Amino acid sequence: MLSYPTIANKPRVFQSLTGLKIEEFEQLLQPFGQAWDAYVEEHHIQGKPRQRRYGAGRKSQLNSLEDKLLFILVYFRLYPTQAVQGFLFDMGQPQAHEWVHKLSGVLNQALGYEKQLPEREPHRLEAVLQQCPSLEFIIDGTERRINRPKDKEDQKQYYSGKKTAHTVKNNVMSHRRGKVVFLSDTYEGKKHDKAICDEEDYQFPLGSKLWKDTGFQGYEPQGVITLQPKKKPRKQELTEAEKQRNREISSERVEVEHQIGGIKRCNIVTDKFRNRMAHYVDDGMETACGLHNFRLTHRQLATA
Repeated sequence: MLSYPTIANKPRVFQSLTGLKIEEFEQLLQPFGQAWDAYVEEHHIQGKPRQRRYGAGRKSQLNSLEDKLLFILVYFRLYPTQAVQGFLFDMGQPQAHEWVHKLSGVLNQALGYEKQLPEREPHRLEAVLQQCPSLEFIIDGTERRINRPKDKEDQKQYYSGKKTAHTVKNNVMSHRRGKVVFLSDTYEGKKHDKAICDEEDYQFPLGSKLWKDTGFQGYEPQGVITLQPKKKPRKQELTEAEKQRNREISSERVEVEHQIGGIKRCNIVTDKFRNRMAHYVDDGMETACGLHNFRLTHRQLATA
């Protein structure tokens, strides 16, 4: 059985299984405990309102707070099937299913306590961006594969020609040399990156500088300086000066690719998404962004 005591003295294995160093795990444990206490005050593990005080009844398979946090971090990091997740933690698939969905919410709440979750509401975006000192931001879209929908209309909407697969899509925004500050809603794979921007109607502080790629061609928010590589004209070639300018812009906006790479250290947003619980495809991406921000924040503090 996988448990915290069995791997706490194996730092490389621990980081491979959870995506966090042991000291980062211990820092996350306190807010996770607060979120768990808040949850059990209102619910028991089946998600119904409590009828008696917490602690009565049969004993949990995950006895300690450390094992609960380990359980959900392993799930996000490795994204095994729930049968395999249950085997690793000495429980059946139905129990693993219950723990996954309860502890996912607790982990998300803990990251919220730590102020590591990205903003999700477009109407609050301008106020959030105003707090970034440089007022320089980078935006990019990212897609994740999902199972092929059964409904024919959904198949058309979720089919991405770019990925030649059925996908969901988000826009991610980060500030320069910082963390992910905004995550859009989750859309069907057919939807264009720019169309998401137009639909969510982002507002930026005046004088902001926005780095973007050609997926946002034509997106020019008011009062914002935008920088984007120039597309090669049809049947023509770019000049050497234009190519050099494109390389300079790409070298600046590659930072958001590193941010997305950090988010996708969680295999739950890399592997084909299998869960069918309502909104979990969106919640999983938000939590993965929060885990990336948490790691980034604490590692920047460690090297400061």
